[in-house]
Amino acid sequence: MEIISIIINQNWDIQFYVSKFLIIFLIIIFLIFIYFKNKRLKFKDYEISEADIGIGNSNIKIKPNYEDIQIAYKLWIELSTRKIGIPIDFENDAIMELYNSWYEFFKISRELLKDIPIVKARKYESTSKLINITIEILNLSIRPHLTKWQAKFRKWYFFEIKKTENENFSPQEIQKIYPDYNDLVKDMGKVNNKLIKYKNILKDIAFKV
Repeated sequence: MEIISIIINQNWDIQFYVSKFLIIFLIIIFLIFIYFKNKRLKFKDYEISEADIGIGNSNIKIKPNYEDIQIAYKLWIELSTRKIGIPIDFENDAIMELYNSWYEFFKISRELLKDIPIVKARKYESTSKLINITIEILNLSIRPHLTKWQAKFRKWYFFEIKKTENENFSPQEIQKIYPDYNDLVKDMGKVNNKLIKYKNILKDIAFKV
């Protein structure tokens, strides 16, 4: 059975034949494509509580689009593959390494946001909201802690390292003698909890909405 055939007669007329089975097959494929496309486009509304992540007291509703999902996925990957996005173990984690991770996340997040075309941010309200939430996470959670603690702790830590270079102290043991250690880890823990909640929001947007 021929699926497609082309016949040229004596008058050089071209006749093109397509099997009805091929036509039915193509129609079925087209209908399946339309079905899944429409199904994927029906994203649910998603509500974000600003209070949960420490950037306000409102509840923000967004209906994510593909651009939002891509943004959320990239940011979720960054948070999930760094210490910043999992609970801190202050008995075993080195604060200096944590600060390096937080600083890198800040820079990478900023670059990811800068790569979003402005036309999409202006076209989609949900994209604009997600960008603003991420910026506020950076500016209202991470930045205040880094501004208050990072420089002071680094200066003290490097000085303390030199003092104890001939002694067998671990970074974890050294950091515990920081004069404001309890206040530092308390504040760092609060930021860490907010970032974990933010990571979970991003995961929901990327995989569940």
